[in-house]
Amino acid sequence: MAEKHQVVIVGGGPVGMGLAVELGLRGVNCVVIERHRELARIPKGQNLTPRTLEHFYFWGIANELRAARIMPKGYPIGGVTAYKNLMSEYWWRPEGAPRGRAAMRPHYYEDGDRMPQYQLEAVLRAKAATLPSVKLVFDQAAKRVEHDAAGVRVVAESSVWPYEDEVYEGEYLVGCDGARSLVRDQVGIQRAGTDFEQKMALCVFKAPQLHAALERYPKSSTYRALDPEFHGYPFMHGRVVVGESFFLLAPVPNDADPHAFDYQALLNRCAGFAYEAEFEHKGFWDMRVSIAEQYQVARVFIAGDAAHSHPPFGGFGLNNGLEDIRNLGWKLAARLQGWGGDALLASYSEERRPIFWEVGEDFIARGIEQEGDFLERYSPEKDLAEFEQAWSDFEETGGNRGLTYEPHYEGSPVVAGPPGAVCSAHGEFSFRARPGHHLSPQPLSDGRYLPEELGPGFTLIVLDAPSGAAEALTAAAAGLRIPFAVVRDTYADGRKRFEARLILVRPDQHVVWVGDEAPADPEGLLRQVVGLGQP
Repeated sequence: MAEKHQVVIVGGGPVGMGLAVELGLRGVNCVVIERHRELARIPKGQNLTPRTLEHFYFWGIANELRAARIMPKGYPIGGVTAYKNLMSEYWWRPEGAPRGRAAMRPHYYEDGDRMPQYQLEAVLRAKAATLPSVKLVFDQAAKRVEHDAAGVRVVAESSVWPYEDEVYEGEYLVGCDGARSLVRDQVGIQRAGTDFEQKMALCVFKAPQLHAALERYPKSSTYRALDPEFHGYPFMHGRVVVGESFFLLAPVPNDADPHAFDYQALLNRCAGFAYEAEFEHKGFWDMRVSIAEQYQVARVFIAGDAAHSHPPFGGFGLNNGLEDIRNLGWKLAARLQGWGGDALLASYSEERRPIFWEVGEDFIARGIEQEGDFLERYSPEKDLAEFEQAWSDFEETGGNRGLTYEPHYEGSPVVAGPPGAVCSAHGEFSFRARPGHHLSPQPLSDGRYLPEELGPGFTLIVLDAPSGAAEALTAAAAGLRIPFAVVRDTYADGRKRFEARLILVRPDQHVVWVGDEAPADPEGLLRQVVGLGQP
C-alpha cells in the first residue's frame, strides 16, 4: 500500500532538505527520499551568500549554521588571484570584502559565511528531523515517477534488506535529485546551455606544506591562479581545514585518463613548487552550464542541480538551489492550504529559470571568456610593461566585469511590476522598495529588527500612510484567507529610503507592490500576487 503525503521530495541533499524544512515549518506533510544515509565529505558549495544565511535565519537555525563553521572565527571569505601559479610575483587580493559582496551586504539581513556543504546539510537534517510533518527516508532511491491530473506516484527501491520497493503518493512531487535527475528525465524535461569542452579535475587533499607556502599572502579562503595555457579556466584552491586540508579545481587535457593521471604533478604545477599531498578524493568532471527548458510539468517540479548546473565558480550553485526552494516552498504551501492558485505555482519556473539562464551565460561563461581573452592578449613575455599595466587595471577593478548580480522578479505575473519588465539576474542594489526585488533592511523607530516583524505569509509595511489604506488590504486578505501581517511605523529617518508609504512583501521577502495610498482594487491586487486570478 502506498504512503500518502502532500509533497514527495526526491533527493535529500541541501536543496531537498531545505525544501522539507520550508514546508515543514508551514505545516505541509512531506516525505524526503534520499539514497545516502551518510553525508559525502567532499567540500563543495562552500561560499554562502548573505541571502542564503537569511533563509537559515527565517528557518530559525542561523546560529546553528554558524556554529558548524570549520574556518576559524573571523577568517576572511575573500580570495587571492595570481598569474600562472600561486608563487607568481603578480597577484592581487581585494582589500576588505570583494567589491560585489561589499555592495551586496547592506541590502540583506545577515552576513554570509563559508563552510563545506556537508556541514550545512547536517544542520538542515537536524532541523528537518524535529518537524512533525516531515518524514525522512534514507537508503532508498527513486526508480520510477508517475503523474496525472490527480497526483504523483514515486516507486523507490531500497538498498538495505529486505530490498523491497516502496511506493509514495502525493499531490505534488519535487525533484531535488541532482544534475543526473531521474525525475527530470522521466517527466521529459530537456536541457540546454554551454558546453565548454573542457575536462576538469577535483582533488581534496591534506598538505601542511602548501599552507606554509601560502603564508606569503594575506589570510584568504580561496586562491586562484590564471594559467594562459588554459584560456581562462582557473586553477582554484580552497581551504577546508585551515593549516591542514584543501580542495583544488583545475583544468586538465581533454584526453587525460583519470585512472592514470598524475594528480600530484597537477598540484605542483598549480602551486608553483613541489610538495607532497595526502589525497582524500580525486577525479574528473566535464565543465558545462546546463539549464532545464522548464522547471515544472503539471504537478512535478525540479529544483537545484536538477534544474540548473554549472562549473563551481562564483558560489552560484548551492545558493541558487536554496533560493529555488524558498521561492517554491511557500507557493506549494499556499496552493495546498487553499489561498494560492495554479498561476502562483507556474510563477516558480517563470521567475527562477531566467535568473539562472543569465547566471550561466552572462556571469560564468562570459567571465571565463573574458579572462581567457585577457590571458591571450597580455603576458610578461610579449610586453612586460603592457602586461603590468593591464594586470594593475585588473587588480584595480577586482576582476569586476561590469555586471551586478541582483536577481529580481520584476516581470513576474504575480508581481505588480513596471510595464514591460522581465525577471533577471541583472539589476542594481537600492534601498528603494521596488516590486520584484528583495526588501532591503531599514531600522524601525523603536529599535525593532525589521526581519523579526515579517510574517510567514504576506506583510504590509505601513509608514504614515493615509487613514484606511492598510485596512482595505487587510480586509481583502481576510476575505481570501491569505496569511497577513501589518507592520506600522513612521516615514522618518532611514525609512524614507524605501520611497513608499505602503510596501507589500511576500513570504520570501520580495516586494510585490508599493504605493503611497491604498490600491484602487485591493482584492484584485491580492488575487494577482497569489495567482488566483479574477473571480
